[in-house]
Amino acid sequence: MRYILFFLFISPIIYAQKQSNLSQKKWVDSVYNQLSFEEKVGQLFMVAAYSNKNESHYSNVDELVEKYNVGGLIFFQGGPVRQAQLTNRYQSKSKIPLFIGIDAEWGLSMRLDSTYRYPWNMTLGAIQDYTLIEKMGKQMGEQSKRLGIHFNFAPVVDINTNPNNPIIGNRSFGEDKINVTNAAIALMDGLQSEGVFATAKHFPGHGDTESDSHHTLPVVKFSKKRLDSIELYPYRELIKSDLASIMVAHLDVPSIESRKGYPTSISYNVVTNILKDELKFKGLIFTDALNMKGASNFKQPGDIDLEAFLAGNDILLFAENVPIAIQKFDEAFKSGKITEERLAYSVKKILKYKYIAGLNNYKPIEIINLYEDLNQSKYDAMNYSLYESALTTLKNNHNVLPIQNLENERIAYVKIGDDDSTFFLNELKKYAKIDEININKLDDALEELKKYTTVIIGYHKQDGAWKNHDLDVSELNILSKIAKDNKVIVTFFTKPYSLLKINNFDNFDGFILAYQNNNFSNTVAAEAIFGAVGTKGKLPVSINKDFYINDGLNTKALNILGFGAPENVGLNSKILAKIDSIANFAITNKMTPGAQIIVARRGKVVYDKSFGYHTYENDMPVKNTDLYDVASLTKILSTLPNLMVEYDKGKINLKTKLSVMLPVFKGTNKENATLLDMLTHQARFQAWIPFYKETLDSLGKPNKKYYRKKYSEDFPIKVSEDLYLAKGYNDTIIKRIAESDLLPKVKYKYSDFSFILMKEYLEKSTGEKLDQLASTNFYSKMGLTTMTYNPLNKFNKDQIIPTEIDNYYRYQTIQGYVHDMGAAMQGGVSGHAGLFSNALDVAKMMQMYLQKGKYDNNQFFSEKTFNAFNTCYYCKDKNRRGLGFDKPQLGEAGPTCGCVSMTSFGHTGFTGTMAWSDPESEIVYIFLSNRTYPEAKTNFLSKESIRENIQKVIYESITD
Repeated sequence: MRYILFFLFISPIIYAQKQSNLSQKKWVDSVYNQLSFEEKVGQLFMVAAYSNKNESHYSNVDELVEKYNVGGLIFFQGGPVRQAQLTNRYQSKSKIPLFIGIDAEWGLSMRLDSTYRYPWNMTLGAIQDYTLIEKMGKQMGEQSKRLGIHFNFAPVVDINTNPNNPIIGNRSFGEDKINVTNAAIALMDGLQSEGVFATAKHFPGHGDTESDSHHTLPVVKFSKKRLDSIELYPYRELIKSDLASIMVAHLDVPSIESRKGYPTSISYNVVTNILKDELKFKGLIFTDALNMKGASNFKQPGDIDLEAFLAGNDILLFAENVPIAIQKFDEAFKSGKITEERLAYSVKKILKYKYIAGLNNYKPIEIINLYEDLNQSKYDAMNYSLYESALTTLKNNHNVLPIQNLENERIAYVKIGDDDSTFFLNELKKYAKIDEININKLDDALEELKKYTTVIIGYHKQDGAWKNHDLDVSELNILSKIAKDNKVIVTFFTKPYSLLKINNFDNFDGFILAYQNNNFSNTVAAEAIFGAVGTKGKLPVSINKDFYINDGLNTKALNILGFGAPENVGLNSKILAKIDSIANFAITNKMTPGAQIIVARRGKVVYDKSFGYHTYENDMPVKNTDLYDVASLTKILSTLPNLMVEYDKGKINLKTKLSVMLPVFKGTNKENATLLDMLTHQARFQAWIPFYKETLDSLGKPNKKYYRKKYSEDFPIKVSEDLYLAKGYNDTIIKRIAESDLLPKVKYKYSDFSFILMKEYLEKSTGEKLDQLASTNFYSKMGLTTMTYNPLNKFNKDQIIPTEIDNYYRYQTIQGYVHDMGAAMQGGVSGHAGLFSNALDVAKMMQMYLQKGKYDNNQFFSEKTFNAFNTCYYCKDKNRRGLGFDKPQLGEAGPTCGCVSMTSFGHTGFTGTMAWSDPESEIVYIFLSNRTYPEAKTNFLSKESIRENIQKVIYESITD
């Protein structure tokens, strides 16, 4: 019964296949029978076409299509829109739809501007997960198909056993036949799954040559046995996997072609006896370009085409003179050298593949959105994955990778190589403070480097498949001398063969090979150095006797933020891009002069942008590295995490009373306020007291009783530029809080008092000032290089965004000093305000919370503690707050878009800031602005729900 059911199930499939084959044969025979001899011969030619030339060239191609009925075009340099327009033009003139081919080994950008570029094969050869390569091939096929391309002349399956190979090199997956084969099959499967034919090349094997067949005829001296064992192995396996086509190279291989200097591309023994008969290949066979000197030096145009056809090739690529070639074919046909059977064999095969490609129902290329379709963000996501998977760690003495315990590190960066390394350096600076050391004066630099615990060296050369990446003598000297006396981590953004010049690797503590020099490789290399990703790539080639095929050490990933594309983490980049318009709307309508916005998911920052300017004068654009006054975010970024540490140690609990934490409050109306009630804002505290008003004179100016313009022992508290407050005034602030009335009944009332008092508790409990405590406990360990109080002590004023033109207290532009008046009166360091940061460092803190106290190699507090603080204790009383954290609204009004989970948490700030994390969606969202500039009156940013609308877009972009 089982067999009957199977037959009943499979028989409709077999029937459909038979019907398809009948339709295909009918179309092929019908077209073939309508062709004249010259038109049949024309189908054998695929001629060169460019989209960056003039009308004269385009007209010449028109003539080849219309008059000589060529079967296809191979496009070279140009651009995608121009190529699409020309393809439509040529197709409209062709009696039979044309094959369109292109060399796109690492994507269309190999030939076309404004198109996408993937890693070279050598980089892919380091990847152990072949499904990634298949997915990449699928994307390449998708792009080719969109551009009306039927053949991608890839993959290169040459096994590059010769490091001095001048033409293959990075185009090969490496020197191991198994790895080359597996990677090639993956790429082929991806391409062909999109209906684009793959072409394996360069048969029978161009990997162990020392000359370039574009310029001469390379000699391959191996025996037939060796060729069978190594070079032909990938072809056998790809043929078993339904490879569509193969390209035959111009090589001199005496072991399989006895005629001296006779190119393999025109050898009957190579093409027919070996490829067709021995390997049983039934697909299309292309010659390599017939204008290459490896072929054209041997015979004249026309003659070389005929010889290639007689050898068994189906399609003659880049013929130099089609009219003469057709004439030669005509003569050969009349003399009996070419038979109708032989012609029909290739032409019908070509027509068969045209049918498979859908050219029996040809449709022109749609020009609209072509550029956008060829450059989608999902392709960036793929590149991040590819380059990350390729990263190869060759040395990791004493586990120097990834760098940990940042609080104990002082890191220097040294650049070698002649290409720019600014991007890499900036990526490194996202994880730690890095000082670049100039090596123009090497002896001075070596002396300077002694001050550092770790030296990172980046070797950058221009990214190009055929570029020379060799180290020169001076660069080798620099590497050697720095490595001799320092702990060194070296990263090479070059091809593996660039390592051949290094005679001794002993002094390198860490060594990473990133293979290529571009933003993706630089980003993931920086991630690996600090542990945002682990490395798992394996070397695809040998490097002298130092490193061998498949060498590569796995390094661990830590729980720190990394970087990627939205599609890496299940977000839609097109939807996420709507954030730009919302931010620009806010700036255009003067709700804020500028902003920084970050979106992260699953530990990856996928949106990190700055908008607008420091002020409405538009004099200084906001940069990602600029610092904002984060206002009340200070509560959860400084005071709260340190309280959580105290709680985790058992020093305090939810029932701990204020009088226990601060004995000065014994006997006051606040002595019985518990930690729980204070942090949930229902301890009956007043919202705030304008302490500063009590220090102004009758004209509303700073009273000389309390202020001086210069620092002194009696007036040491710097409130702003040239304004110092009398010492001991902090005690007055605490006294005023202690004496203030309580609200008449218990209810939720947001108050700064709790966090002002928590600062007092922390400093008395630990013996450290809050700013130092926060830095020691968290910021220095997490690599938060911008998060600080009193930023003018560390940063240039131009890097700090101004918050207000103060015309009521300090009477100056507030820039680099805390905006909050009470915090200013505490010397810029308070529990409720005072912190400055860029968005990235805020995101790191929020990621630490999302990971329940874990970040880098640190467990700052327990998961149990985090859960206690992220609980809504009084939701039943319509108080949404957690312990210190704000939580989603319980009704319509609140701090979020209303689309976040109830387990989410965060805070907002008066200056126009917001930080929010959601454990369920794994999203971190940061919004920093200076909406209070030039004056903090109507909060239009809040009225227009700008922060909330951006958050809504983020959640709308989720795809999984």
